[in-house]
Amino acid sequence: MSEVDSRADSAGRQRVPRPGTRRFGPGLLVAAAFIGPGTVTTASISGASLGFALVWAVVFSVGAAMVLQEMSARLGIVSRTGLGEALRTTFSQPAVMYGAVGLVVVAIAFGNSAFQTGNLTGAGLGLEALTGVSPQVWAGVVGVGAFILLLTGTYRLIEGAIIALVVLMSVVFVATAVIVRPSLGDLFGGLVPSVPTGSTLMVIALIGTTVVPYNLFLHASSVQEKWSEDVPVEEALKESRGDTYLAIGLGGLITLAIFTTAATAMFTKGLGVKSAADMAAQLEPLLGSWAQAFFALGLFAAGLTSAITAPLAAAFAVSGALGWKPDLKATRFRAIWALVIVAGTIFAVLGESPVTAILFAQAANGLLLPIVAVFLLMVMNRRDLLGDHRNNLTRNVLGGVVVLVATGLGVFNILRATGVVG
Repeated sequence: MSEVDSRADSAGRQRVPRPGTRRFGPGLLVAAAFIGPGTVTTASISGASLGFALVWAVVFSVGAAMVLQEMSARLGIVSRTGLGEALRTTFSQPAVMYGAVGLVVVAIAFGNSAFQTGNLTGAGLGLEALTGVSPQVWAGVVGVGAFILLLTGTYRLIEGAIIALVVLMSVVFVATAVIVRPSLGDLFGGLVPSVPTGSTLMVIALIGTTVVPYNLFLHASSVQEKWSEDVPVEEALKESRGDTYLAIGLGGLITLAIFTTAATAMFTKGLGVKSAADMAAQLEPLLGSWAQAFFALGLFAAGLTSAITAPLAAAFAVSGALGWKPDLKATRFRAIWALVIVAGTIFAVLGESPVTAILFAQAANGLLLPIVAVFLLMVMNRRDLLGDHRNNLTRNVLGGVVVLVATGLGVFNILRATGVVG
């Protein structure tokens, strides 16, 4: 990430570069945001406990991310506004507008706090495997560290190293998935949608760890920095789609590799997942005795990276929704990311089961996704904002399917939890 500063665009307005947009394409920023400890843990647990039964959920989540993130990027390029700003002008009734903005702010704040819990817990699990000290203790230490790094801006000094570790871990997972030689029949058989008994929350978590609500806000803003108003709209849209589909596709490949490795190396042997050491076992076919140390270091790096980016992204999203100027030095901007870090740290420290906490964090995002997705669809159908670039029938249908599936799974899980359905 880079320090946020102000620059004037061709119209004289002040533009604020988002984290990472100078170095990477926005699509890669989005993919990096969901390849964290939540993805590693959720995909590992799912594969280890259910085999290939939920391959379809991984594929669906990647497709859903492509559909919604493309809309978000198109909104930013065509309208030159963020999702939060666009939402504020969508409703003519002040009461409805404030209600919608309030709902989004609460959803982002709650979702990111839960996400932050998973990030810190994941980093704690990695350090536990290296030191033997409780992950709750390490989660508190990492939370304080993330706060200091954001407050002082010194996170930029270690950014390259932790990102390199996450990339290396991703490459190792893909290589291991090839080495373990999964059954192609079982793999393709998992593409047929099914929800084994008791796995509804797992499906929601797989979706929530890939289609992250705050990414929809972040993407709409970051594309404006990558493709300025000087770039023809059609050219920018074409490049943006390629960037989005490629980056999310690569992120999805990594998720599928983790899932496949766990299903092949752990499910067939009846191995469960209760700790980082258990998850590290899936890398032994490639790394042997080095598997645990490497996995622990990678999990820590993924957790720390996400623990820094998630609160910052939440601050951008909430600031946009409330009409505040995004400024790293502004008190209320800092207050937003500080609240996310503090809440996440408290939940991570008090949590009794680290692995369960990470899984719950991803499920919380999956449950909140329909709220943000519905508002995105409403914005994307505004002729006055997008003109001929508003959603067509196909995109509305695809977006509607994502909303219906996510909503249906969430409602079913609530009904099951309350005993309404068996």
